[in-house]
Amino acid sequence: MSVKAHPLSRRARVLVPAVAAALLAATTAACDSDTTSEGTSSSVRTLTPDHSEHEESPSEEQSPGTQQSPRTQQSFAASVSAETERVRQEAVKRLEGVEGRGNAVADVSVSGLPVAAAEEVRSARVRVTNPTDEPAFYAVKVEFVDAEDKVLDTVVVGVEDAPPGRTVDAQADSRKAAGVKTFPRVAQAERG
Repeated sequence: MSVKAHPLSRRARVLVPAVAAALLAATTAACDSDTTSEGTSSSVRTLTPDHSEHEESPSEEQSPGTQQSPRTQQSFAASVSAETERVRQEAVKRLEGVEGRGNAVADVSVSGLPVAAAEEVRSARVRVTNPTDEPAFYAVKVEFVDAEDKVLDTVVVGVEDAPPGRTVDAQADSRKAAGVKTFPRVAQAERG
């Protein structure tokens, strides 16, 4: 004797997955529209066709980081270059009144970086180790000398807020020493 399946049970097997999928879609849509749950941003921003920004919650103040203008690589490089120049100028000022080699020559080492024949700049890596227990500003004067010990160029670099007990790197670049086999050395170093 064979057992015959009830016609409703066959339909149920077909309908259950369809109903489950519909419920899942409805639940997901309901969750997406809920803006009061914990973890949802209280200030939602939308863009209109004219690309202006509108807040849906005007009572909220904007945090300082929400309206950053887009920065191009060029503007970023310019700001880094300006900051490097500011620190370098500070280092030049600090070395003006220094007699002798300075109070931090033992904290600084310098080594030449590999050079390609076509490079227009001769570079040296300046390593500063701050042995104190507070951040410090370092002003370092690097000389690029040739094989006969003749100074071809002098470059000043600054290291701002060198962390205590740590070693940080800076770079000294010389255009005058480019194309010549040179040896960098620390002429002066002042911590202060």
